[in-house]
Amino acid sequence: MIKIMEYSDEEGKKLVEGLLSRSQLEYGNVQETVNDILADIRKNGDAALFEYTKRFDKADINAENLVVTKKEIKEAYSQVDKELVEVIEKSAARIADFHQKQKINSWLEPSTNGEMLGQLIRPLNRVGVYVPGGKAAYPSSVLMNIVPAKVAGVNEIVMTTPPNAEGKVTPTTVVAADIAGVDTIYKAGGAQAIAALAYGTQSIKRVDKIVGPGNIFVALAKRSVYGYVNIDSVAGPSEILILADDSANPVYVAADLLSQAEHDELASAVLITTSLDLAKKVQEEVTKQTAVLERKAIIEKSIDNYGAIIVAENMDIACELCNTIAPEHMEVCTAEPFNMLPKIKNAGAIFLGHYTPEPLGDYMAGPNHVLPTGGTARFFSPLSIDDYIKKSSIISFSQGALANLGEDVIKFANAEGLTAHANSVRVRL
Repeated sequence: MIKIMEYSDEEGKKLVEGLLSRSQLEYGNVQETVNDILADIRKNGDAALFEYTKRFDKADINAENLVVTKKEIKEAYSQVDKELVEVIEKSAARIADFHQKQKINSWLEPSTNGEMLGQLIRPLNRVGVYVPGGKAAYPSSVLMNIVPAKVAGVNEIVMTTPPNAEGKVTPTTVVAADIAGVDTIYKAGGAQAIAALAYGTQSIKRVDKIVGPGNIFVALAKRSVYGYVNIDSVAGPSEILILADDSANPVYVAADLLSQAEHDELASAVLITTSLDLAKKVQEEVTKQTAVLERKAIIEKSIDNYGAIIVAENMDIACELCNTIAPEHMEVCTAEPFNMLPKIKNAGAIFLGHYTPEPLGDYMAGPNHVLPTGGTARFFSPLSIDDYIKKSSIISFSQGALANLGEDVIKFANAEGLTAHANSVRVRL
């Protein structure tokens, strides 16, 4: 049963510490195994990649069948319900429309004194998207990672995903990737796929950035190759925080808490409310609804370990606690949700109103569902166009413009003991 607690600094602190300690990256000797795989792929390329695919996925993959063919893509469409294909297409269009609005332009600003300053925006050249396979295949995540890259103008988008024992890729994953606009799909998974994307092999060219979710091996591999290539983030367990007053419907609130608790045992579902009456009703509803859900065992562990209902004295205190937790998903189920928006400082995505459940954001709303977790919404943002572009500064000075600032540069350089810097300007004056 989900716990109800009265707000206090001590209880709040204890809960927050528990939530922020749910790291998936503390798995003993897994890092050592990942390091060995990365080194092997870097040294032996395709040979190591195909060996690991045989060992972990039981699939005979080689240079000839590594890439998903057009025939296999057509076959995947035949295996996916046509209505689902239409829903995926609709979702992709909405995601593209939202991310189009995030695009920023290059700019160049000349001045009358001979200076010209600006910023050049260019898309990344080659991006690798990792997609889990098997039961953990989520076509929505395929869209969320590929569509923004396409909108940003990335030159080449490739995807890696583990095959089954027959060498086939999950049909919904293939269909979603095709709709999103992927260029190439490789049959490779795990840390070995991350290594192939980061270092390159005989069959897979290295990429500039790796995005997408995965298991502990994938997460640790991404973290390990960061710096050699860029990555989106190292995602933690899913979480939802609901801020509610007595206008909230306990049936809705309970259902929304459970929508995140079903992800895995480390998922967090928290309600912060000013209404003790709502708290008790939600507690009852959580128990009632959990009993009939398919993933009951996972939900119960999640709720027991990282679920809570906190009753706060007023909304100011409630918002303070929300900002401390800095949730991945935050629902505001209050009578006037937009009035609360100025008080919410830290959240990955904010869902306003009684008819804006979090799963709407997962699938169809349009904003990206790849969000900061584990309190990192204090300083990280959702996946966006910005993740698929790079910026270059533009500087151009005339002889006269350099003369205006030259002596200042020389003084600065000399103060730092960099006389060659100073001389580079002096010879021009």
